[in-house]
Amino acid sequence: MRIRFEAEIYEWEARRNWFFVDVPPEPSADISEQPRMPRGFGAVKVTVSLGGSTWSTSIFPSGGVYVLPLKRAVLRAEQVGEGDTVLVSLDVHDG
Repeated sequence: MRIRFEAEIYEWEARRNWFFVDVPPEPSADISEQPRMPRGFGAVKVTVSLGGSTWSTSIFPSGGVYVLPLKRAVLRAEQVGEGDTVLVSLDVHDG
């Protein structure tokens, strides 16, 4: 499953210097409906593309959507940060 969306980067209030974007509700629902082997914290493996950067990580359920952690190296490479809206492409690997 491939998903493309725009989202605003935000910093996790409970832990400074951790940045995320939310996967929108509709694609989050599509992801959660796919059967998959259970993983810790409900994690789903993905490959992410943002600008010219691509990396593998996991997304996690939170508040009815999935959240995508953004690597600090990617934020620097793409010259983006908190409050910026970015175009994200996710390839969901399991399910």
